[in-house]
Amino acid sequence: MLFKILVVEDEDAIRGMLMVVLQQAGFDVKAAADAEKAQKCLEQEMPDLILLDWMLPGISGVEWARRLKKETAYMELPIILLTARGEEEDKVRGLEIGADDYMTKPFSPKELVARIRAVLRRSGKNADAVQIAVGDMVLDTDQHKLSIGNQLLDVSPTEFRLMQFFLTHPDKVYSRTQLLDQVWGRSVYIEERTVDVHIRRLRKILGEYGREDWVQTVRGFGYRFSVLN
Repeated sequence: MLFKILVVEDEDAIRGMLMVVLQQAGFDVKAAADAEKAQKCLEQEMPDLILLDWMLPGISGVEWARRLKKETAYMELPIILLTARGEEEDKVRGLEIGADDYMTKPFSPKELVARIRAVLRRSGKNADAVQIAVGDMVLDTDQHKLSIGNQLLDVSPTEFRLMQFFLTHPDKVYSRTQLLDQVWGRSVYIEERTVDVHIRRLRKILGEYGREDWVQTVRGFGYRFSVLN
């Protein structure tokens, strides 16, 4: 599974180094030099994690993180702060505004990758998994296959991404807008009822195996994936 990382760092050399390290570790990496450019990147495509420098020109990294965590669409988006500031009160401040982890420069590339994978796992993602299994359902991100038992399910690429999101975010309720942002991307302009169409098709496919109730409607808000009764 190719996780998307957004690197926000104003120093060219450090930004370039981070991109190389993360690409070599198997991540899909985008980069921005300041908060304004990073915001535009977010609006085009939602990353799985932001690697954010504390000190940025214009809006500081910690201030931008604080703003993001107040928005519904981004409050669950993992953020790791990078900074040369090592004082305990600075670390506390970073964590209090919603950052998921904090790394003081200089740091080793190996530790950085390990921290990213740990944060992704804590946020409900598995950065190491090729297969995601729930009961007898298996989603294979390498081969792009979804199966129940030994039976392959006939799902479209969009439905595959939707199931991948559900399987990595079980038992949480998501609105149609949130699903559009996470699965289709913020740069794609489609109607919310498109989500309903794909949900109905997924339920029909799952219903052939008695699993249609795994995708649940939460009246007045959206949908939840849960295997719990």
